[in-house]
Amino acid sequence: MIRLSDICKSYVMGEETVHALDHASLHIHPGEFVAIIGPSGSGKSTLMNIIGCLDSADSGSYQLDGQYIEDYSERELAQVRNRKIGFIFQSFNLIPKLTAVENVELPLIYQRLPHRERQERVERAIRQVGLWERRGHKPSELSGGQQQRVAIARALASKPSLFLADEPTGNLDSKTSEEIMRIFHDLHSLGNTIVLITHDPQVASQAVRQIRILDGHVTEVAGQ
Repeated sequence: MIRLSDICKSYVMGEETVHALDHASLHIHPGEFVAIIGPSGSGKSTLMNIIGCLDSADSGSYQLDGQYIEDYSERELAQVRNRKIGFIFQSFNLIPKLTAVENVELPLIYQRLPHRERQERVERAIRQVGLWERRGHKPSELSGGQQQRVAIARALASKPSLFLADEPTGNLDSKTSEEIMRIFHDLHSLGNTIVLITHDPQVASQAVRQIRILDGHVTEVAGQ
């Protein structure tokens, strides 16, 4: 499903060139639950942005579902982000003025789905994360864990082929983190592909595979 080959990405910061990714390669099969783990500054955010089609590599190749991403136009990349990838962020990225239902529905409106189909998808997704009773609440009326559930439901409703989660438990206490991880395990058991970016070894250990990134170099974690 995901094949990155010899990916390089550098940034110029003042007079220094930072090699965020240095000939990084990885392969993720459909239906896998993979954690990419590394400390701050290791290159994991850059890797996430490339996997999520939010940024492009300086060199190397990236195939998503068998298609070379570097061949896509900006419009095609936007369609990939909207339809194929379900993003889940540490900061939730919910719109404060919208209710849970409205936040989940918004991407479907951009996809121009019919009203009835939107309603069905939104209800199914919110029920799946166990938040139907709070569907009319705005983010400020929800706990951090509930907001993350809304964010997961928003990703679910688009029926993506890939869930890309960036530090999804980073702003949560340990009990709430466990609840959110259980949702990811449930999604994985249903056959979904999940790539989870984290700095937390305990979170990473719950994935089926772990990939470590350090100083832009990617290695498989042994002993899994």
